[in-house]
Amino acid sequence: MGTRPNSSTKEFQVSPSQQLALASSAMNSSSQIDGWVDKNLHPIGEAAYRSRLVETFEKNGALVLVGFFTTDFVTHVVAESAERESEAFFANSTHNVYLTDPDPALSPDHAFNRQVASSKGLIADDQIPEKSPLRAVYESHEFTDFLCALLNVDHIYPYEDDLSSINVHFAPASKELGWHFDNSSFAVTALLQAPENGGLFQYVPEVRDADAGEMAYQRVTNILDENETVTSLKFAPRDLVLFRGRNALHRVTPTEGPATRILAVFAYNDQPGIGLSDSALETFYGRNQ
Repeated sequence: MGTRPNSSTKEFQVSPSQQLALASSAMNSSSQIDGWVDKNLHPIGEAAYRSRLVETFEKNGALVLVGFFTTDFVTHVVAESAERESEAFFANSTHNVYLTDPDPALSPDHAFNRQVASSKGLIADDQIPEKSPLRAVYESHEFTDFLCALLNVDHIYPYEDDLSSINVHFAPASKELGWHFDNSSFAVTALLQAPENGGLFQYVPEVRDADAGEMAYQRVTNILDENETVTSLKFAPRDLVLFRGRNALHRVTPTEGPATRILAVFAYNDQPGIGLSDSALETFYGRNQ
């Protein structure tokens, strides 16, 4: 398996006073992603371009950057990922939409206790090759600076544990991701291979207010009972997708056909030192190291 490169710091972003000292490093990082990001379509370093995207992202809570990655990026990552699909941890599980344990004080059909199904396979960060384009992009200061601008944060950080930062998800026929809210404030993904049918990303924005403790049980019930309109977010291989899923209920419908849906996840935090618990790692990866 690939090893995770050593790093003297877990912080990706630098303050303005550090920019000059790290100029050489930043140039090297930039050159490493020139073959992977289509900067003609997406000039990620330009303030005017970033500003236009921020407006859209803040309005919709979702952003699809069509053709963000090059064909070489997708070809390379699909090839290296396919070689490791046999190493993936596949799980079939049920969970509530809040990704928490049930509450025995509530009825089984209460929105908090209702169970949905999720089934997928994944390879973890420590299985991503050291020289993978996924790692080059994930660790690029140019890329993370771009994300910070879109997310309106000063810094973003990798996960503290060794499994969660970069993942590749595999969804063969009939696999799905059930309705849920994210625990993190944002998600960054790239579809690498689309299924023949199905595998649709569907969501309902602004269902709950997690910061205020409003769990929106009635709206969750309506969505689970298919009594509320849902939106499908359309994207294709080469697209970069940013999504605020903490308050938006979302799912991926079952895949159909012989082609496996393959998705790369770039997982960051807006606070340092955050890692999944051992129990969460066991649930999602089948191991805790």
